[in-house]
Amino acid sequence: MSAPRVLMLSFQFPPMAGSSGVQRCLRFARELPALGWEPLILSAGAGAYEQCSDDQLDAISPDWVVARAPALDAARHLSLWRRYPGWLATPDRWVSWLACAIPMGLAMIRRHRPAVLWSTYPIPSAHWLGWWLARLSGLPWVADFRDPMAHQGYPEDPRLWQHYARLEQRIFARARRACFTTPGALRLYAQRFPAAAPRLRLIENGYVEEEFQQAQALMPALPPLPTGAAPRDDTPCLLHSGVLYPRWRNPEALFMALAQLRREQPRLLPRLALRASGHEDWLRALAAQHGVADLVTLLPPLPYAQALAEMLQADALLLLQSDECADQIPAKAYEYLRAGRPVLVLASGDTAALMRDAGLSHLAALEDSVAIAAQLRRFVLDWQAGACPRPAPERVAAASRRARAAQLADCLNEARISAPNPTEFPLEST
Repeated sequence: MSAPRVLMLSFQFPPMAGSSGVQRCLRFARELPALGWEPLILSAGAGAYEQCSDDQLDAISPDWVVARAPALDAARHLSLWRRYPGWLATPDRWVSWLACAIPMGLAMIRRHRPAVLWSTYPIPSAHWLGWWLARLSGLPWVADFRDPMAHQGYPEDPRLWQHYARLEQRIFARARRACFTTPGALRLYAQRFPAAAPRLRLIENGYVEEEFQQAQALMPALPPLPTGAAPRDDTPCLLHSGVLYPRWRNPEALFMALAQLRREQPRLLPRLALRASGHEDWLRALAAQHGVADLVTLLPPLPYAQALAEMLQADALLLLQSDECADQIPAKAYEYLRAGRPVLVLASGDTAALMRDAGLSHLAALEDSVAIAAQLRRFVLDWQAGACPRPAPERVAAASRRARAAQLADCLNEARISAPNPTEFPLEST
């Protein structure tokens, strides 16, 4: 008997670059065959993407059926003097792909007979595609959310917010299962759509073990982490690998804590290495404003495997997430767990809960400079004593993409055998 097939609907797919969202569909597709499911992929044409890279194309198996619907970016292809009508970008700038993606999806369904549909957000038109194909074909549908859709303050445009809210109602009325990457997002939708709560599942993001094995092979040739301050053996260099944001990952309170530590206990001052942080002029000015520019080194991006190798041999790692993103977990958190190094966690909400559950104990809210200063002292002293905790091995294993794909396979099996939803009409939200 042949394996059941799942038609995976994801706007974000190689050769798209510049978004970690590409990994969600790609890695699930790679792991599902070993778990008894054959993936079919429907994505957008490469012309829709602002950035493309061939780096991930080798990860696409030649055995997969991959179809690409032509798509236009309203901001680049349909604008005049950088302006375009709002309806051309509702619910997103790439909604034009639905014109071809819907008939292409129906053709794939007729030819390949998938057992389940799966679509993934944060490109909302992917869920519109899932809704239309589920409605027209009658197939069970699993809707995957990497982030919440309509939530407080997002989208800022009230008309777009209403469109998102209407789409959510259709999703939770039609989808047999809905998956979320964080407990907070799952709680949000269980409260918003209580009738759908039994159909909601948690499938977090994760790391790819094979990529860390490749990174380990690079470690002997990797040069020491460069820092602007004179190297010291008695205090660690904390590495943050990835983008920092003025709003969501703002290190100002951390810089204030470093300034406080310099005044009170300068022998405990760590150094910071910020790799591929973006917004470098802003970060440089912010560090200078608080008198810690000599402790902060801004480093350019590295190829992905080298960046992982750098994490594996860092003195310690630094994780930042604002309270405003309490229901979200940065993908970097799972890579940090696999790296197995001590981690200073400046976050609250789901990110802090994940790291605490993994056995890490140096935590403070990103916005609280006094708490950060206290944790910096304790972290450096523990590091000097060799007493900084490392992530628990069982929690690391559970965070692999392979383990997450096993959860998805269970979810697909549930959707396949479950009864249709009691109503096809929009649910009332609370």
